[in-house]
Amino acid sequence: MSVLAARDIRRLIKKTPPLIEGYINLDEQVQTNGFDLTLRDVAELQTAGKIAVTNSRRVLSELAPLAFDSAESIELAPGSYMITYNEIVHLPKNLMALGRPRSSLLRCGVNVGTAVWDAGYEGRSQSLLIVHNPLGFRVQKNARVAQLVFFELTGETEGYKGIYQRENI
Repeated sequence: MSVLAARDIRRLIKKTPPLIEGYINLDEQVQTNGFDLTLRDVAELQTAGKIAVTNSRRVLSELAPLAFDSAESIELAPGSYMITYNEIVHLPKNLMALGRPRSSLLRCGVNVGTAVWDAGYEGRSQSLLIVHNPLGFRVQKNARVAQLVFFELTGETEGYKGIYQRENI
């Protein structure tokens, strides 16, 4: 297994389908070891969720979208928020990704909780943004908030087949 470098990410973005589409600024978002994802939307969690033994009993939390102000920013109080990225990811069946918060967020007392981007997944992902800073956090629409790191698998898999396939497209 190996981590993709910037040149490999750029090469895969030129393919059909592209590894990533809908980006804001390719030169700023391609990093040495990954790709920065940008903020499209922020929503508040409105209801409790439920995870059970079987997916048929799963209940996702309902969301209430928050509005950006005239400066395309939003002031977030301490708490948990669901964020949606601008970018659509198309992972081939031999590539997976892990998302990590940008270090600048961590230095502001903010974290991004992510899951695994499975090989074969396509979609505009969501993540959990947690404001730990007791004074809150201000973020601008389209800001780079997380970085995807891509891992080449030792072989091709069957590919992701879960309910989030093609989400938010």
